[in-house]
Amino acid sequence: MSAQTYKKLLLKKLVLGLSFGLMLSANASLFSTTSVQASQGDSDAQFTLGLMYAEGDGVKQNYAKSIEWYQKAANQGNSDAQFNLGLLYADGEGVKQDYVKSAEWYQKAANQGDSDAQYIIGTLYDTGTGIKQNYAKAVEWYQKAANQGNSDAQFNLGVTYDKGEGVKQNYAKAIEWYQKAANQGHANAQNNLGLIYYKSKGVPQNYTKAAEWFQKSANQGNPDGQNNLATMYGKGHGVRKDQAKEAELYKNSAIQGHDIAQNNLGYAYHKGQGVKQDYPKAIEWYQKAAKQGNSNAQNNLGTMYLNGEYVTQNSAKAAEMFRKAANQGHAEGQSNLGWLYYLGEGVERNSAKAVELYTKAVQQGSALGENNLGLAYYEGNGVKKDYNQAFKWYQKAANQGLAKAQYNLAIMHYSGDGTPQSYSKAVTLYEKAASQGDATALNNLGLMYDKGVGVTKNMKRAKELYGEACEAGDQTGCDNYRKISK
Repeated sequence: MSAQTYKKLLLKKLVLGLSFGLMLSANASLFSTTSVQASQGDSDAQFTLGLMYAEGDGVKQNYAKSIEWYQKAANQGNSDAQFNLGLLYADGEGVKQDYVKSAEWYQKAANQGDSDAQYIIGTLYDTGTGIKQNYAKAVEWYQKAANQGNSDAQFNLGVTYDKGEGVKQNYAKAIEWYQKAANQGHANAQNNLGLIYYKSKGVPQNYTKAAEWFQKSANQGNPDGQNNLATMYGKGHGVRKDQAKEAELYKNSAIQGHDIAQNNLGYAYHKGQGVKQDYPKAIEWYQKAAKQGNSNAQNNLGTMYLNGEYVTQNSAKAAEMFRKAANQGHAEGQSNLGWLYYLGEGVERNSAKAVELYTKAVQQGSALGENNLGLAYYEGNGVKKDYNQAFKWYQKAANQGLAKAQYNLAIMHYSGDGTPQSYSKAVTLYEKAASQGDATALNNLGLMYDKGVGVTKNMKRAKELYGEACEAGDQTGCDNYRKISK
């Protein structure tokens, strides 16, 4: 799931309706009439004239003139003119960009009850743009706008309660405001409601409802909703599992620039999930996401460079990508970069640095980091050799289902290092790793059946396992298969 509890910070470019005939098509005749009325001090006409200059409607576009007439109307208390002056100062159109002045004009409009201005003042307090950041003030203005039915404000108010910014965290309130906005068709609110049900925030977890809200959001072309709905199809949560649909939705989101979807689409092409395996396309989408700073994509690109998948094997390039991910706190990136330091591939060998990176990764619960730290203790590389510590970290990683850790733990049970020797436990762990396709575990499990160690001797089963190990790329498995076949 992509995190969606962000706030809508984009200043909305609104052309507000007036009783003064904005529904009419502006033309030269209307411009002439409006000019006369504006010159006579009619604030609505002054605003309309400012709008005509801004839009180039019935007259040549001229932002300076637009501001002049907006100013006249605004000084008479015209809230629409005040709003649009705030917009022009924010965008720097016709004037030097000035967020402080922008905030001042939005504030004037907001004070008159303009819900859109109230919403924007809320965002300015939220972000500290043009005014000092103040979450409590942001909530106050969101509330004013939300009470008038402003869906953007309702959404942002939901976010503040969801995150506990400016108010005490309250999921019930978050749901209430998300629901109000969602019922008005607010795509981000619909997506966030989906996340509420998916993550069980204040309500029982309900994948079906989550999928329904993601679908509503996705139907409006919302990239977050599309990405999250894709994940539901990939996992079969709330909908029937459909990897083709998953990939399709990731693509719809990815082409809109959604970095998480770009990484997910890259992974789909990388592994051939829902689409035909295509390494060039995998790299293309990983790169798009990585350029946006997506740490998962950076780590995935690093893996492709390390393994030489479609690209020329390049440990230095792999290290570069792993480092980018690691610098963002990406646990797998830290583990992978640590591994390169451990081996001295792509970087100068530095076992202490490797252990430092593994330690950062395990603090985040990384199974790969736990396994690698276990290996460091097992070999006494970067730390003092300690079988008990090695066993501890292998166990943690194995409990998370990491095949390589299950294999390493089996070795320790087999040899009695750091734990009482137990061939039967070794067999159990080899089986777990082998069931995940670990080639070395397949060979070693075959050896246990071959020799009758920890398990009843079974040459037929041993031969099968050697064969599977060979097919998985283990040369020893190939050699053992040939020997047992004679």
